[in-house]
Amino acid sequence: MTDTARARKLADRIRVVVAETLQRRIKDPRLGYVTITDTRVTGDLREATVFYTVYGDDEERAASAAALESAKGVLRSEVGRQTGVRFTPSLTFVPDALPENARTIDDLLEKARASDAQVRQVSSGATYAGDADPYRKPVRDDEEPGEETDGDTDDTDDTDDTDGEGA
Repeated sequence: MTDTARARKLADRIRVVVAETLQRRIKDPRLGYVTITDTRVTGDLREATVFYTVYGDDEERAASAAALESAKGVLRSEVGRQTGVRFTPSLTFVPDALPENARTIDDLLEKARASDAQVRQVSSGATYAGDADPYRKPVRDDEEPGEETDGDTDDTDDTDDTDGEGA
């Protein structure tokens, strides 16, 4: 059975150790502005996936990915030293898709704002196609303006004939 709480704690510790080691110990010039965003550890604690983002263009992302791959051994030994687990998990670095997803969502929201502004501009001087209240009934001549009507428009008596004869 796997202990998910232990895996989560180890993943959090690995994230901190890798981030600190990248900041203090790794001096690779290819390494750009790397941010470790998340770490996930398998249930058997043998493999760790480290998600990262790089600030910059595609060339800087590729250079940072190469630098992380070359520093994988140093990072793994540091993780083993600082975590104290029996088996040090192997590290796999994966670029995080979060910034691209956030950029896509921001673009969609901007399109929605522009569409809303366009609709608001078009509808600012518009009037209703019909009356303002299409359900209002006209007042008949024999009623007072405040009276309610029963909706019956004919002038016949509405009493119920119980003897079977029609009116």
